[in-house]
Amino acid sequence: MISLNNVTKYYPMRDGERHYVLRNVSLDIPSHRSIAILGPNGAGKSTLLRLIGGAEAPNEGSITTEADISWPIGLSSGFQGSMTGRQNIHFACQINGLTDDETQQVIDDILDFSELGEYFDMPIKSYSSGMRARLGFGLSINFDFDYYLVDELTAVGDITFKEKAKKEFKKISEKSSLIFASHSLNSLRESCQSAIFLHDGNLEYFEDVDDGIRAYESYIEKKSGTVPKKSARKGAKKAAKKAARKAIRGAIKRATKRASRSEPNNKNEK
Repeated sequence: MISLNNVTKYYPMRDGERHYVLRNVSLDIPSHRSIAILGPNGAGKSTLLRLIGGAEAPNEGSITTEADISWPIGLSSGFQGSMTGRQNIHFACQINGLTDDETQQVIDDILDFSELGEYFDMPIKSYSSGMRARLGFGLSINFDFDYYLVDELTAVGDITFKEKAKKEFKKISEKSSLIFASHSLNSLRESCQSAIFLHDGNLEYFEDVDDGIRAYESYIEKKSGTVPKKSARKGAKKAAKKAARKAIRGAIKRATKRASRSEPNNKNEK
């Protein structure tokens, strides 16, 4: 279990205000369940994963667990940019206490899985975000964790790689838990049983992932669908009234000008 205890996370803004990702949130994230992270753009899904993984600290409160949690696997995998992919993997194996033979086995497995080819021996800073994600995913699946944190990984790679990733997700879910952030609702349905919905600084936990997805879709519809449509209709009515008033004023003005031009001719006729 991962426990969030009165957690607040915010970032200072230029105008002196604060952008809140979490506001005094408490939640127990269960083990032995794969959990989808849902939320609109900018809600802080990646930040939540970094908080859970210990890559960032909350401004207030605490996050406690006795579980082994992976680093966030995804588009922002944290490698040393000036080192090659091989050097980064070798370093990660060393700090995790692997022997030379074990390290070589991990390197061989990652090279095959990531499909990086010659890029494996090039600096990480030359990689695309998708290449870094594939390298990070390959590294993570070679270590055993209780929770695997996944950030938009299904958005990278070709069809072949995506199929390999799905198979690995299935293997992981049989022995560990996924905490999975993605905009692909189909991927979340396939990989997760439960959901956490992040919005407006709050977290809502749903035991059934479909219930979480429905809550998320309803929220998005209210934010970007119904309300804007009402506003648009109201704005259109105002614009129509304004145009009508302008047309009437224009007609009166033209009629007055015609009348004033015809007055001298009437006087001469008299």
